[in-house]
Amino acid sequence: MTARRSVGLALAVVLLAAVVAASVGYGSTPLPVGTVWEAVARFDPAVDAHLVVRTLRIPRTALGLLAGLALGTAGAVMQTVTRNPLADPGLLGINAGAALCVVLGSHVLGVTTLPGYVWFAFAGAAGAAIMVYGVGTAGRGNGAPVTLALAGAALTALLTSLTTSVLLIDRVSLDQFRFWAVGSLAGRDATIALQVTPFIVAGLLLALLSARGLNALALGDDTARALGQRVALARAAAITAVVLLAGAATAAAGPIAFVGLAVPHVARLLAGADNRWLLPYSAVLAAILLLGADIVGRIVARPAELQVGIVTALIGAPVFVALVRAGRA
Repeated sequence: MTARRSVGLALAVVLLAAVVAASVGYGSTPLPVGTVWEAVARFDPAVDAHLVVRTLRIPRTALGLLAGLALGTAGAVMQTVTRNPLADPGLLGINAGAALCVVLGSHVLGVTTLPGYVWFAFAGAAGAAIMVYGVGTAGRGNGAPVTLALAGAALTALLTSLTTSVLLIDRVSLDQFRFWAVGSLAGRDATIALQVTPFIVAGLLLALLSARGLNALALGDDTARALGQRVALARAAAITAVVLLAGAATAAAGPIAFVGLAVPHVARLLAGADNRWLLPYSAVLAAILLLGADIVGRIVARPAELQVGIVTALIGAPVFVALVRAGRA
């Protein structure tokens, strides 16, 4: 079983490498492999194709890779912590918190650039998740999956209402917010990827280190305690990892649907429920999906493009419905 999982993960990594190469080479204007290699190895700023590769496609691909790894891992962690197969990073109010702070940053402080949005969105995502966890662990709930889900749904509704209220009174904020909220890798330069990399790396490491604890939590709180697991600490570590991963990915690329929801189900079919394998599979498969969707979005609507959030929804929704039907069968 371990050998099969190892081979499967290795093949997924090879496929991811191929998708990364395709993301750099293909777009509204396809570039020969030799030109791409020259842009990387012998960059000449006087050559337009080299500028496209170095300043546009490589940063875009790097951000897509990071966001995919983050969203896939965060989705798998959330579904384990909440024991809810329909859970995704947005369940903790991450998207709603990020959206509210982006709108407030534009409305109150006049922030209109993506590097500025990143920090507002990340702060909002982290703040919302902390509030949900605080409410969910108060009283008798003590962080139970159902309590966290209800707290997340309630806070999401509140934050969404506040966001809508600001947008109704400030049309400029609405225009700026629409560009971010569609979910896109376009227009993101290397600065954005560099800003979120430390958070995503920290979140990935924390999630992987929490894999054994997540396996215990998946069996139920009582069983986890009987196995010697400190349930509250394990759940707090897992949620911290989700905040770092989903908060950073959402801040940089906007709320991208279905990646964190659907990919962990595919990963379970291939790797089983053991989080020591599920998390790496989810990370790699989500990065493949996100970068592949971005390539499709750049090609199908030339010379314009479809935003990656739209393409992942178009791809992810039918796949997820098929998985649900297969599960029922």
